[in-house]
Amino acid sequence: MNVLKNMEAIFLAVVALAGVTTYAGAAIPAIHSQQAARVTVKQTSVDGQSMAVITVTAKRLSAAEKEGL
Repeated sequence: MNVLKNMEAIFLAVVALAGVTTYAGAAIPAIHSQQAARVTVKQTSVDGQSMAVITVTAKRLSAAEKEGL
């Protein structure tokens, strides 16, 4: 019953939270939002059992990129 009385305050809090997350998401630089890694998954069979082998390839960060994080 208390939830129904405070529905307007709950709605305003949700709208404010949505606005803040929108601006926070827009502030992320494009370089950090790009996925530089490539992931491949292969199914192999060992002794009659199927096993997934996952390979992740990515470039290493330079010293300048590490300091920027």
